[in-house]
Amino acid sequence: MSGFWIMLTGALVATCCAVLGCFLVLRRMALVGDAISHAVLPGIAIAFLVSGSRGSFFMLLGAALVGFVAVFLIQLFQSGGVQSDASIGVVFTALFAVGVVLISLNARNIDLDLDCVLFGEIAYVQWNTLEIGALSLGPKAVWLLGLTLLVIAAVVSLFYKQFKLCAFDPALAAALGIPVAVFHYLLMGLVSMATVSSFESVGAVLVVGLLVIPPAAAYLLTDRLGTMIGLAVVIGIVSSVAGYGTAVWLDASIAGCMVCAAGVQFALAFLFSPSHGLVTRRRRHRAAALGGRAG
Repeated sequence: MSGFWIMLTGALVATCCAVLGCFLVLRRMALVGDAISHAVLPGIAIAFLVSGSRGSFFMLLGAALVGFVAVFLIQLFQSGGVQSDASIGVVFTALFAVGVVLISLNARNIDLDLDCVLFGEIAYVQWNTLEIGALSLGPKAVWLLGLTLLVIAAVVSLFYKQFKLCAFDPALAAALGIPVAVFHYLLMGLVSMATVSSFESVGAVLVVGLLVIPPAAAYLLTDRLGTMIGLAVVIGIVSSVAGYGTAVWLDASIAGCMVCAAGVQFALAFLFSPSHGLVTRRRRHRAAALGGRAG
């Protein structure tokens, strides 16, 4: 049964990340998830200092608030003329450093495992269960990620056309009266929510892999956004299941194997994609060269 919960948790994380990651890849903002995952560290430290508790609610609340601050600062710097990659780098390194300083100053009073926060351990997800009275309803992470997925699916479905137009042509979207900035912050808020919701299950660093690799692989396989999202979800779920099976077989890190499984699928897409694959393009060039010689 433990394997089922681990694969289900990984599949939920992968699905959340795949949907949002497609829009990030199209907008060339794939590393925003990485920025948010590191920038929320001071929020976690402050939440513990204020509440004195390591409870999930306080940690998630503190991390979510700082996540929104990070998104706002990134956009503010970009609007001020700073390059996109530089804005992301400045914000996440500065906020991450603030978190490290806060924890180092209060090291005697804080019992926080940074490795757990940033890297997580999906193998332990089954032990942290949601209980009502004497009834156990399964891992808390499954419920939290399930709720996160419902919110993401509802928002993206409701504003799919707006998200799509903002991703492909922000100038046209603005000309049509769509509030581009509002949908930017809404997307970043969903990314922050997905990242923060995964702290106790797979860890923030694994989320970055699932946020980027499956959508990037799907991007190579299709030119339609709807199909891209569907393929990214499938690749993410396959990565979770295959990664768990590989980890059991090798007795290795489950999270690491999940990302490796996603990487293998990306490599296959990069090589054999019908339109963008390296092998496919070389075959076309060779066929064209032979045809030119024959002519």
